[in-house]
Amino acid sequence: MQEFWFYVQLGLQHVLDINAYDHILFLTALALPFTFNSWKNVVLLVTIFTLTHCLALVLSVYELISIDVSWIEFLIPVTIFLTAIFNMVYSQEQNENNQILFPVFATGFFGLIHGFGFSNYFKMMIMGEEDKFGPLFGFASGIEISQVIIVLLVLALAFVVQSIFNIKQRLFVLVGSIFIMLVTLPLLYQTIPF
Repeated sequence: MQEFWFYVQLGLQHVLDINAYDHILFLTALALPFTFNSWKNVVLLVTIFTLTHCLALVLSVYELISIDVSWIEFLIPVTIFLTAIFNMVYSQEQNENNQILFPVFATGFFGLIHGFGFSNYFKMMIMGEEDKFGPLFGFASGIEISQVIIVLLVLALAFVVQSIFNIKQRLFVLVGSIFIMLVTLPLLYQTIPF
């Protein structure tokens, strides 16, 4: 049980590490267009992200798929940037009306990319372990918990800004998305693989 909690903590640290803020940026971009009224949609997206993130780890740990790390490191900020652009292009009404088919597939794909980005480190962590699913389950649990925390914080911030300061949701999403894009630009530049 102690080993399980070690991997839960590793999952928490993986997402909440301020030095690896790409995960926080992605989750913030993902949650920006939503409100507490649509919390189920956000939790669905976060869970899909966790599942596909872990699927990428499984594929990598069992050496079923190997992808060039330099491309993965570049694609991670690309996913953040694209999510912010998506927020700016599509109106809030689409997300509120449960029309989230595209975000579901995009989030799943982005989860794979982010999972492959962490796979080498995770493989080193479980090297020599006979049971690979126990650590993976603990890690996935930590990821899910931390992602829900971040999403709840974003939803709370949206509530405060939109309700108390009377800022329109569309403006909140637009400004937040532009901020995320600006923070992501240096990451894109630093990771260009060509």
